[in-house]
Amino acid sequence: MDASQQYFPMMIVGFALALSLTPMSRQVAMRLGVVDKPNAPRKTHTDHKPMMGGLAIFLALSTALLIFSPPESFVTFLAIVVGAAILAVVGALDDRFDLSWRLRFGMQFVVAFLIVLAGVQIQLIGNQLIDVPITLIWIVALTNAANFLDNMDGLTAGLSTIASFWFLVIALTEAEYAVTMLAAATFGSAFGFLIYNFNPASTFMGDMGALVLGFVLAVLAIMLKFGNQPLGVSWMVPVLVLALPITDISLVVFTRLSEGRSPTEAGRDHTSHRLLALKFSPRMTLAALYTFCFLYGLLGFLVAISPPEVAFRVGIFSLVILGIWLAFMVYIRERYQKRSGPSTK
Repeated sequence: MDASQQYFPMMIVGFALALSLTPMSRQVAMRLGVVDKPNAPRKTHTDHKPMMGGLAIFLALSTALLIFSPPESFVTFLAIVVGAAILAVVGALDDRFDLSWRLRFGMQFVVAFLIVLAGVQIQLIGNQLIDVPITLIWIVALTNAANFLDNMDGLTAGLSTIASFWFLVIALTEAEYAVTMLAAATFGSAFGFLIYNFNPASTFMGDMGALVLGFVLAVLAIMLKFGNQPLGVSWMVPVLVLALPITDISLVVFTRLSEGRSPTEAGRDHTSHRLLALKFSPRMTLAALYTFCFLYGLLGFLVAISPPEVAFRVGIFSLVILGIWLAFMVYIRERYQKRSGPSTK
């Protein structure tokens, strides 16, 4: 099969495997006791929820990549699978035993360095001493951003589905077929799991799934190249497609530091919690954030395909609106959440 057409079977295989393996992962989680217990102050569910949906996501994604990988992309895809496997194990152990943040971050940097060794890195400055650290920080930050977002039924799975869809569309227009295939496998795997994870969820992905999806989205953003856009424009594309996880983790870190808390300390200060504070229902919040992801993915697509001068204006306008959105989220925290006193997550 032509490389330009391989993305479709990868998408189907990823979707079918995630859809079929998720019920089995749910049973494994219940038997091993890897469950999310009810916790009234910070949880909305009232029963024990299995947390090994990430196993289905990882198996679906890695199988699609390894079966359909063309020879020229095999090393890259193998590195992604190995990195995802390490993160899946770390996530599963964290879900079960609550690992220290230092160990989690250490393993994430190991995985990020593995990807750099496979030849995938940000080419921003042209100096390895600068570009490599930027790549490592980007991968670790996005890996954790997706994990941070996993605080509501269907949120990280939905974000991953939407973002990978836009990466797929953009990669097709740029004839970046390795990116197309990786995006298709990610889309299928995330969407297949989302069937079970949408509100009200019957199972959770846990850190095992969120770390894997965040990692793959970060790698997708790095692998995407542009033939017609200058660097001053092209860098905006992945930032816009991944606007929600980027703004959410920025917002959370800023809030916790400004309130004298550690960024690794949990709290009800995520974007989703702020919308809930406005009396949005969980499904309304999910719909609002899905719409946000879709629209910013569309803006990223427009920046990718427009003439450079138009793309620059669209990108800057989108970033300004993003700044206004962040300011509004800060206002919600000050106006609505702090009145009730501090809360934890």
